[in-house]
This record gives sequence, C-alpha cells and structure tokens, in this order.
Amino acid sequence: MGQEILDIGYLALPENPNGLGVIVIQEWWGLVPHIKSVADRFAAAGFVTLAPDLYKGKTTTSPDEAGRMLMALNIEQAAKDLESAIDCVLKHPDVKQKKLGVVGFCMGGQLALLAGTVSDHVGAIVDFYGIHPKVRPDFSKLSAPVLGIFGEQDPSVPPAAVYQLESDIQQAGGTIEVCMYGNAGHAFFNDSRPEAYNPEAAADAWQRTLAFLQQQLTARS
Repeated sequence: MGQEILDIGYLALPENPNGLGVIVIQEWWGLVPHIKSVADRFAAAGFVTLAPDLYKGKTTTSPDEAGRMLMALNIEQAAKDLESAIDCVLKHPDVKQKKLGVVGFCMGGQLALLAGTVSDHVGAIVDFYGIHPKVRPDFSKLSAPVLGIFGEQDPSVPPAAVYQLESDIQQAGGTIEVCMYGNAGHAFFNDSRPEAYNPEAAADAWQRTLAFLQQQLTARS
C-alpha cells in the first residue's frame, strides 16, 4: 500500500486494487491523522482512496476552533474541491468503475450528501452522523443510494433529525438505508477519541460500509 500527499489531499493506494474508488471527507478537525488512517483502511480493502484537504492545511484539536473553521468553510468552494477530488480518483488507472463512493464523518457526512447532488460520478454515499448548519443539499438531484450511520445517543444528530433526513431523501425520490446504534453517540467511529469511540459499533459500521460500497459500486459498473 502506498500513500501520497497531493495538493488536493491525502491519497492512499491499495496493494491489491479492487477497481473501486472512494473519497473520504474529514470531520471539523481538518485532515487529521484519524482521517488519513481511515483512508489507509479503505486502501487496505482495495479502494483507491483520496481524503481531500478542505481546510487547505489547517487542522485543530480545539472544539472551539474547529467550530469556527466549520462555519468559515466556503461551501461553494468545498463542493468544487470535492468534484476535483472525484475527478482525480476516477482518472487513476486502478479505478475501473465510472462511479465511486463518498464517505464522510460529522461535517464530512453532510458534505458527502452534498457531493452526491453536485457530481454525476457518485455511485454510493455513506454518511456517518453528518451535520453542518450551512450545508443543505438539494435531494432532488441525488441519484446515488445512501447509507446513513448514526448513534442514538448523539445530541448533535438526535434520532428525530435522522428520521427527518430519511424522510427528506425518500420524499425527493432518493434511497437511504439507516443504521442507528443504540449505545453510541457522536463520533463513535473515531478511535482517536476514547471518550467518544465505541469499538463494537465502529466495527459493525465498518463492515456495513465496505459491503454497501462493494455492492452499490459493482452494481453500477
């Protein structure tokens, strides 16, 4: 497996490519080691993986600073950056499919939904507890199926918000499968945050994500 730092973000390449590509979108902390490790895990599973750097090199461990960076993010520019990242992965010689997966966490989960409405090259979306007050995707333009992964104990994205998202996508003609873990809260997949990490839920969510991407992207080849 190889890794490269590109101007656009962090590229993780598989030793045994499966012909599929995936974009991994950061949390509000920026392109931190945890997100790079997630990209590495996808590459180990065979995916050509790119984690775009939406903050242009800035990262933080302060929740207050992360909140400021999230709110300062230019959503229009972020959408363009995601389209560029998608194009970059699609051009890689190990990617054989015409559509790829987009997986996002927290802020990135909401941006993953946005990516599915601005690019015709998204074939599957996995939204891990996505939230961003300034990102409002037009779900009438969403053609890719969505896997929504949430924690029932998440105060940032409570069950009512999850059900509303599910309803909004379905009423717009889209497809979403929701998986909600009863003993998990926000950021339960982030193993660099022991106060939030839920290893059992994270392990199950990972297997669901891989299966979903394999099934949807292969079906759309």
